Amino acid sequence: MSKILVTGADGFIGSHLVEELLNQGNQIKAFCYYNSFNSWGWLDNLPKNILEQIEIFTGDVRDPNGVRTAMKGCNKVYHLAALIAIPYSYHSPDSYVDTNVKGTLNVLQAARDLGLERVIVTSTSEVYGTAQYIPINELHPRQPQSPYSASKIGADCMAESFYRSFDLPVTIVRPFNTYGPRQSARAIIPTIITQLVNGFKKIKLGDLSPTRDFLYVKDTAKGFIEIADSETLIGHDCNIATNSEISMKELVDTLIEIINPEATIIQDPDRIRPNKSEVFRLYGDNSKIIEHTNWKPNYTLKTGLEETIKWFSEKDNLKHYKAGIYNV
Repeated sequence: MSKILVTGADGFIGSHLVEELLNQGNQIKAFCYYNSFNSWGWLDNLPKNILEQIEIFTGDVRDPNGVRTAMKGCNKVYHLAALIAIPYSYHSPDSYVDTNVKGTLNVLQAARDLGLERVIVTSTSEVYGTAQYIPINELHPRQPQSPYSASKIGADCMAESFYRSFDLPVTIVRPFNTYGPRQSARAIIPTIITQLVNGFKKIKLGDLSPTRDFLYVKDTAKGFIEIADSETLIGHDCNIATNSEISMKELVDTLIEIINPEATIIQDPDRIRPNKSEVFRLYGDNSKIIEHTNWKPNYTLKTGLEETIKWFSEKDNLKHYKAGIYNV
């Protein structure tokens, strides 16, 4: 039985990954961001019998001593902790470098010193920028179109350097646009759904022309585990994607039709990225993960959206979101 550290376990994808790892019989140490409220993020919403199986460690990935302490006794680490909101990265790029680059360095250093068997570093499809060709495979050029994507490119390069310099068994996992229950309100799908289920008749959104490759969170979590179990992907980066795309306009029209056909869309200038920073097309190639693992997506966009709408429509879940406030 492996003992696995998951950084960012209190977050959206991290909490789903913890659940799936537990389902597969692993021992889990969950690295949660320290706060004075003793909040463990989305892990607090797990059933008590599941939460009791998890060893909680609170800290900050920017602190190398805390990271090293958390990693002691573990065989593997899934590093998901990061700042991810693109608009906030325009405002506070320093914090993105500190958390995303330095935090990743702390994980790599500790894993090297402690001799971990496997290190999984989480990337993002945003590192590719607007597609120069489709589908986007792992050889696509990196384009830092926001401070956020620049920090993730830096973290990816740091991880690759530790594989090349020190033979650290690293794999970089690059999920495309993951969605589902517990996602933060900064993402497009929760933004649309929370406004609709709250009865808003005018849905405030930004640019509706970009396309994205949407991946349901349970498929993402299983992709992480399949990649971590593949010896042939050590030293590689690997997409998790569906090999498809949908425009924001098509997406919002679909959700409006399902939830409230009377709603209309209004464009909010505050939600529009600078033109050279907007990523206009993301369409991922998943041939590498399919070649090296047994992974395949189990959810279509339709079934994934149904599950997501159902979760957000429950009052106890919806109360976590302030639909009338734009969350950067």
